[in-house]
Amino acid sequence: MSGDAIELGDLSGLADGEVRCFSGVGRYGVVVCRAGGALYALDDNCSHADTPLSEGRLRGFSITCPMHGASFDVRDGSHSGPPAWEGVTWHAIEESDGLATVVLGDTGGDDGAPPSGPLRMR
Repeated sequence: MSGDAIELGDLSGLADGEVRCFSGVGRYGVVVCRAGGALYALDDNCSHADTPLSEGRLRGFSITCPMHGASFDVRDGSHSGPPAWEGVTWHAIEESDGLATVVLGDTGGDDGAPPSGPLRMR
């Protein structure tokens, strides 16, 4: 893994379908999700409405923004369609012996670029 590695601590208690926000990590904070038994990390910011995704709902591999319902795949940050027109930045995350480490810098949205700003309307 390359980039800035930040230890998040013991996330072994994070159950499947749960999320946890780390507000002091990265530009927007990072939301960590456990889905399908694995950990995934995204910027905690909807690319459409500048709203924390950690306040939304995780179902399967999809996290939904609480404001307008934009949804994103936690595995790669891609969006499922309007109202979002672009994905969110995702981060590599590794879990070893219960300790989770996120790597900022190993990122990309569904087009390989970070979100360009809040309240994106086409």
